[in-house]
Amino acid sequence: MTRLLAIMGSGETAPTMVKTHRQLFDRLGPDPARAVLLDTPYGFQANADDISARAVEYFAASVGRRVGVAELRRAEGADPARWEAAQAAVAAAGWVFAGPGSPTYALRQWAASDVPRLLADKLAHGGCVTFASAAALTLGRFTVPVYEIYKVGADPAWADGLDLLGMLGGAVAVIPHYDNAEGGTHDTRFCYLGERRLAALEHQLPDDGWVLGVDEHTACVFDLDAGTATVSGNGVVTVRRRGVSATVAGGESVATGSLRGLASDPGKRLPAAPAGTRPPASAGGAPTALHGEIRRLESEFDAALAARDVDDAVRAALELDETLAQWARDTTQSDAADRGRAALRRMLARLGELARDGARDPAEVVGGFVVALLSQRTAAREQGRYGDADRIREALAALSVEVRDTPDGTLWSLREP
Repeated sequence: MTRLLAIMGSGETAPTMVKTHRQLFDRLGPDPARAVLLDTPYGFQANADDISARAVEYFAASVGRRVGVAELRRAEGADPARWEAAQAAVAAAGWVFAGPGSPTYALRQWAASDVPRLLADKLAHGGCVTFASAAALTLGRFTVPVYEIYKVGADPAWADGLDLLGMLGGAVAVIPHYDNAEGGTHDTRFCYLGERRLAALEHQLPDDGWVLGVDEHTACVFDLDAGTATVSGNGVVTVRRRGVSATVAGGESVATGSLRGLASDPGKRLPAAPAGTRPPASAGGAPTALHGEIRRLESEFDAALAARDVDDAVRAALELDETLAQWARDTTQSDAADRGRAALRRMLARLGELARDGARDPAEVVGGFVVALLSQRTAAREQGRYGDADRIREALAALSVEVRDTPDGTLWSLREP
């Protein structure tokens, strides 16, 4: 699967970003394994359910894609089964999205989860990560603690981020809402920092540190296979280093690995990377043979669940458990064992979901009843009792059964409830 990272400055559920969202989904293919929204950044808010519902509706109505919610709101006190099930949903997803809220809150919750590793895996092996607004702040090595500085009055200081942008070179800090102008008479650019506080933070960066600023209603899409960064939307993307800034305008593409050099030479034109290049993964350590076995068994497990083959799904889980036992004494320094255990927990969580929902095809379960009702509907139509026929169709529709009358006869199918 294509490896994509999209950073949005704001407007992630606004009409301005619909085209970008559609393009990202299209590049993943007609039917990615799963698309999920991570609700962690706003998980502390009283209206978290409403935010999730509105986002799901936006993607369904405006983008034309069904998106689920991975509920990872608070690590402390979380139900272990639901926590693991949510992480399993993230692991299985081909597209992961997160947006508004608090970056530091999200980072604290994710620190107690496997989410950082799962995101790194998608950027290394395939999938799309779309982070906007508060979530975008978490992507770099350093994070702006916006609430603490802007609302509470804390002295400007960086927080540790997810550090998922190693392919860009150096220590990156992502700043969305870069061109914000809500302050009117006071400077709220740079995600409400203003020039004075951003300059203070810049002095705290290491020698290789730099800022990637993304304007509001603007996206910077990194194609990690092609090695390019493409800007879309209403604004620009800014590279700032030691007070020197350069911009990439909407519609332009530059070589991913050369972005950092833009600030040192603002007049420099950066060529796009040659097609087919594949920068090394930025996180997770060097891959081992165990990494390969884990990914193989995860793929087999996913395929078995998609086919509703419980026996093969259980076999893959048991083989993973046996594989981890065989590798237990290996002295290689890597995170493979931790990844394997996390994968096994996700398999168990998904098998639990399957046990709750049932492995048989729902159409197979209800098929006989639907056919019996449709035969009554056909008889009603033949006898001119069209009101009765319509009521049968409406009753079936209320139960998520879609009925279509065609020249070849009546067809039916189950919709998502």
